[in-house]
Amino acid sequence: MAYRITLKPSGHTYEAGEGKNVLQAGLDAGHMLPYSCRAGVCRTCRGTILEGKVDYGLVHDTYLPESDKAKGYALLCQAKPLCDLVVEVREVQGVRPRIIPCRVERLDKPAPDVAVIGLRLPMNENFRFLAGQYIDFLLKEGKRRSYSLAVRPDPGGVTALEIHVRHTPGGVFTDHVFDKLKVRDLLRFEGPLGSFYLREDSNKPIVMVASGTGFAPIKAIAEHALEKKISRPITLYWGVRLERDLYMLELARSWKHLKFIPVLSDQQWDGRMGFVHRAVMEDFPDLSGHQVYACGAPIVVESARRDFSAQCRLPADEFYADSFLTEADKAATA
Repeated sequence: MAYRITLKPSGHTYEAGEGKNVLQAGLDAGHMLPYSCRAGVCRTCRGTILEGKVDYGLVHDTYLPESDKAKGYALLCQAKPLCDLVVEVREVQGVRPRIIPCRVERLDKPAPDVAVIGLRLPMNENFRFLAGQYIDFLLKEGKRRSYSLAVRPDPGGVTALEIHVRHTPGGVFTDHVFDKLKVRDLLRFEGPLGSFYLREDSNKPIVMVASGTGFAPIKAIAEHALEKKISRPITLYWGVRLERDLYMLELARSWKHLKFIPVLSDQQWDGRMGFVHRAVMEDFPDLSGHQVYACGAPIVVESARRDFSAQCRLPADEFYADSFLTEADKAATA
């Protein structure tokens, strides 16, 4: 049985077939709903059920407590309609994703556990995306692995992409990248995906928080802001364990249009130390007039979301995030 879903404030409507969650049904219908992890963790897809009831799905209390459900909130990537719905959610910009072949053009390892992969698309492809979005590599047996794009977009489209891959021992895709992948190998991906991108209709100062290879989409946004000559103040914090993990340190230091602050958690050095989101809180005790873009490990993103809102007065709707979940992370939320 299909149920009709109406989105507010846009008034867009679509149907969700048997077993389809609200988010996927909306995306299939061509509506650009906000989302990132699609695993019920990042909370990017949170909407308000104004009318009707849903099966909330496999969502841990950490990400959707009973108090949120009482207010009508649901994570749309997990919520399945039990009747017709009216859902309040902010629709976003974007391009409908497509499946595209690509070839490995470059394979560098700037750190022991980080690979930077350059991808070449067919010359007639002209791939369009928003700075900060990601792609899904399509693997055997229907498996997918998500990676953020680390290059700025071009209005006319691009034929060269870059991704940053951290090695997760035992990971199907990362083991392949570090053990077998070579230049000229063919891959397929679907994209662009996600709603993590710079909101250019605001004049608020920007704070960007990256952990590990969460630097990739932040790099894309930073280079897009430079290209567009965006004049809003931008402060970038990049948190890693060891100095060697700052695998593009000189590049980040070269960006004169923003203030760059690297933070180490597990090594003594002459710079900032500790948890990266705590460094932000020390420098910005009042975030009420800012936008925050956070990307990386789920624990970093979630800590930033919670503490920036509770202690630094950041409005909840000015926190934009992309959590880098491993398959183990996703399994732990089930």
